[in-house]
Amino acid sequence: MKQDLNHVRNIGISAHIDSGKTTMTERILFYCGKIHKIEEVRGKGDGATMDHMELEKEKGITITSAATTVEWENHKINIIDTPGHVDFTIEVERSLRVLDGGIMILCSVGGVQSQSLTVDRQMKRYNIPRIAFINKMDRTGADPFSVKDQIVDKLKLNAEFISLPIGAEDDFKGIVDLIEMKAYYYDGENGETVRTEEIPDDLADKAKEYREILLDALTMFDDDLAEKVMEEAEITPADINPVIRKATIACEFVPVMLGSAFKNKGVQTALDAVLEYLPSPIDRKYKATEYKTEKEVEILPDPDKPLVAMAFKLTDEQFGQLTYTRIYQGTMRKGDSVINNRTGKKIRVSRIVRMFSNDRVDEDEASAGDIIAMLGVDCSTGDTFSDGQLNVAMESIFVPEPVISFAIEPKERKDVDQISKALNRFMREDPTFRVRVDEESAQTIISGMGELHLEIYVERIKREYKAEVVVGMPQVAYRERLGGTTAFDYKHKKQTGGSGQYGHVVGTFELLDDDAEVDYEFVDKITQGRIPREYIPAVDKGFRESIEKGPLCGYPVLGLKVTLKDGSYHDVDSSEMAFRAAAKGAFREFFLQSNPNVLEPIMSIEIETPMEYQGTVQGDLASRRGILTGQDTQGDNVVIRGEVPLKEMFGYSTEIRSKTQGKAGFSMEFLTYRKVPVAVQEALAEEARKKKEAGNKK
Repeated sequence: MKQDLNHVRNIGISAHIDSGKTTMTERILFYCGKIHKIEEVRGKGDGATMDHMELEKEKGITITSAATTVEWENHKINIIDTPGHVDFTIEVERSLRVLDGGIMILCSVGGVQSQSLTVDRQMKRYNIPRIAFINKMDRTGADPFSVKDQIVDKLKLNAEFISLPIGAEDDFKGIVDLIEMKAYYYDGENGETVRTEEIPDDLADKAKEYREILLDALTMFDDDLAEKVMEEAEITPADINPVIRKATIACEFVPVMLGSAFKNKGVQTALDAVLEYLPSPIDRKYKATEYKTEKEVEILPDPDKPLVAMAFKLTDEQFGQLTYTRIYQGTMRKGDSVINNRTGKKIRVSRIVRMFSNDRVDEDEASAGDIIAMLGVDCSTGDTFSDGQLNVAMESIFVPEPVISFAIEPKERKDVDQISKALNRFMREDPTFRVRVDEESAQTIISGMGELHLEIYVERIKREYKAEVVVGMPQVAYRERLGGTTAFDYKHKKQTGGSGQYGHVVGTFELLDDDAEVDYEFVDKITQGRIPREYIPAVDKGFRESIEKGPLCGYPVLGLKVTLKDGSYHDVDSSEMAFRAAAKGAFREFFLQSNPNVLEPIMSIEIETPMEYQGTVQGDLASRRGILTGQDTQGDNVVIRGEVPLKEMFGYSTEIRSKTQGKAGFSMEFLTYRKVPVAVQEALAEEARKKKEAGNKK
């Protein structure tokens, strides 16, 4: 049966760690009849439904995004519950890439926290319309009005309340709906019965005041509503809801709701808002790029048009690869053959399943607007599938660069094959997880987004592949950067009998702007055939290969602009290989003449600690070369924000717990690269020199 796309929603639930995303999803599953018993994230039972990995149950955190489908008020809602921890940010990134809308959850006490800023950036990157849900209204210190102000001030969003709390903390009873102007209470053992009452007398004036604020904000988006407000005419929900929907879908307005998922209050109202304000697939515009012409093609959510689908997440299983797929256009049927547009290979779709966390239900077909999984299909994250009629690629997923590395080796030689299998699988599943073999030490190096990220993978090797590994000290992903504009003039000449090699390049090395979106730029300014056109790509290739390992300490080079201005060639001895070698020689010699710098990753950190440990935490941060950037008081706690080099933060979670009797918590994420102190740079250069000498002796 053809589904009505107006009755489909594809949403994600995203937030800072510990804001209640998984708890919220658990309640949604319960109210939609998908589960019949609520499990808590850190409860005594089996753990939350969407946290299906053993490690997730043990640690009480979400590690991988999980998908499910529910029905609410005759609408189908595909939901993805994403991790909050910054180390697993790729899970949020790829989920948001294929979703049409989102619920951004904020803690009523913590407000806009460090990972909230990351989620906000990701939502803006993919133009995801959202509802803000201020959760944990039952917590001591709950202050939704402060949180709403932070949404406006810190996230720069046009946000207004569409509901107000009835009470707070232990006294939180329900919510006032500012559109219907009614009070909602959530009765029954699990809040399953929504009771509608008149607004309590003591909140009537406040509700009226905030409704006027809401209407005033909405007049910007609709002239008819503005006219009614000016004339002080009666304004009904039928006047307000379409305006909120239009402004929300345009990403120009964020409705703010509140509740307590843990206490079963406000979740059904949020589900109603998902249907009312977030877009269906029909409301979104999708673009793809034609492979040959690079023209933009509009993709329409029509099940009868040629198929276009995208793989956004892979997991390897006992019976083959499980490929999570969003279908943007057309229909995919079991037994069909589809084309992987990146490789051109034809693939048979043997099974289509609809995911429910770790369980699955077989489907015969899926069409535009669906999020499903294919079994046994060989592909990579971000691949676009078609039925052969459209050779296009959907916009790719943004993948952040790793910032930390561990050296690992098997404890016993018999485990080498198992570890190799595990690492290959993890690389296919997670684009932020990288593996390489160090040339000098012959060690296997794994790289990722943080200590926890890599520790989880090491733990998974032990559990899922029954292989023990020895982990070396963490290594920081340093970078090298040009010291300043430097001219180069380099001749590569070799005569070894027979035809020789000749390549001559002249130009400049410059720094790219800090906000440049690329790490390397090549500008060709050769005129009058000083270097034949066929050799220019070889020069570019030589520089590209050189920046992978800088001459100072062997780290990749960031932010380099190369301008090729002049040069010369030899009719017989010049070749692509000679000009590539000339570029490498010019880089090796002249890059060092610019007095280059080593850069280190700087992390943005947010620490929440009781007041009594404020001085201890700040002093400890300063001892780690950290800079304090601000702090806020939240009840008896203080939130300290700062910037600190990643190198100084290894093992910080253990130390901060011991210094605060386990009462402080922190989160951090990559912020930028900055110069290391001179002493650190000298030590790194010396270490690189010794490593090179040791390698040469071998």
